[in-house]
Amino acid sequence: MAGNTFGEIFKITTFGESHGAAVGVIVDGVTPGIEIDEAYIQKQMDRRKPGQSSVTSPRKEYDIIHILSGVFEGKTTGTPLFVNLYNQDMKPEAYNDIQNSYRPGHADFTYLQKYGIRDHRGSGRASGRETAGRVAGGAVARKLLEHRGVEVLAYTREIGGISCQTFEEEAIERNAVRACDPIAGAKMIEKIEQLAAIGDSCGGIVECRIRGVMPGLGEPVFDKLDAELAKAMLSIGAVKGIEFGAGFAASSMLGSEHNDEMDSEGFLSNHSGGILGGISTGQEIIFRISVKPTSSISVAQKTLNVKGEEQEIRTIGRHDPCICPRIVPVVEAMACLVLEDLYKRQAANHG
Repeated sequence: MAGNTFGEIFKITTFGESHGAAVGVIVDGVTPGIEIDEAYIQKQMDRRKPGQSSVTSPRKEYDIIHILSGVFEGKTTGTPLFVNLYNQDMKPEAYNDIQNSYRPGHADFTYLQKYGIRDHRGSGRASGRETAGRVAGGAVARKLLEHRGVEVLAYTREIGGISCQTFEEEAIERNAVRACDPIAGAKMIEKIEQLAAIGDSCGGIVECRIRGVMPGLGEPVFDKLDAELAKAMLSIGAVKGIEFGAGFAASSMLGSEHNDEMDSEGFLSNHSGGILGGISTGQEIIFRISVKPTSSISVAQKTLNVKGEEQEIRTIGRHDPCICPRIVPVVEAMACLVLEDLYKRQAANHG
C-alpha cells in the first residue's frame, strides 16, 4: 500500500496494524556514528503509550521497542534503522459486532471504497496505533537535531473549549493532559472525565514551539518549511487544521500590524511564526493544530452497513476520550522528522 513513507533524504516507513502482531518503523538516511540506544527512544514511546491516566485509553501496550538493525555498539551505522514494537494487548474480537458497519468519523467507508477490503480490527492502519512508529522514528530525528542545537516542544493549548491562560513549560509533563497551564489543565481533566462518563469525547488545540533552527531552512517553492510541517501534521489522523504564528487572526490584521519589522537587534515581532517565504527566519517557529474529538464514542449514532442498510451503532471499546494528551509526542516527532530531512536537503544543496 503506497503512502507509508515520509521524507526525502531522512525518511521513515511505518508498518503494522492496530490489532496485528506488531507495529514499527524503518528509518533511512540516518547520520552514522551518532550515539543512541533503546532507552533514548523508549523515553518518547512512554509519552505516547496508552494507559497513562484516567483521560487516556486503558489499553495496556507497554510499547517496548526492539532495534533490529542500524545500530552497532551503541552508535548509528548509517544503514536503515529498524524499530519493532510487538502488540501485547490486542482484542480484535471487540470489533466483531461492527465489522460490517461504517463507524461515523472513521475511515471504514473510505478504506473499503479505496481498496475493496479493510481491516476492521481497531481501524487497522487508520488507527492511532500507527503513530507509535512515527514517534520511534521521530526520536531518532530528535537525537540528530540535538547535535544541531534544535529543540522541539509541543503541549496542549485547549481542550473542550477550556484554554490555557498562562505558559509554564515545567508544568507540561506534570499534568495528564500536557497543558502549559496547570490550572486550566485540571479543568480539562475534569471535562474529559465528565464526557467519558457519558460515552462522548472532545477535541482541542495543540501548540508547538521549535527553537534553535538556523535561518535559511526550507525549500521553495513547493517544499516550503511551513508547507512540509503542514503536510506532516495533517498526516496525523485526528488533525483537521493548522496555523502558523498569528495564523487565522492575520486575516483581521492590517499589513502594518502583521508585518514583522526589524532593527539592528533583529525582528521586533513574530507574527510570521518564524517562517517567511517558506524559509526559517531564525526566530522561534510556532504553529498550532486543531485536533478533532475522538471518533470512537459509545453514544448511539446513525450509520449504514456494507449492504447500505440503515442502522444504529455504538463504538464500545478502549478509546481515548480526548486525543490531545497522547498526540503531543506525535506532533513533536513529525516536526523532528521534517526538520532533520530539511537540514539534510540543505546540506545537499550546498554540496
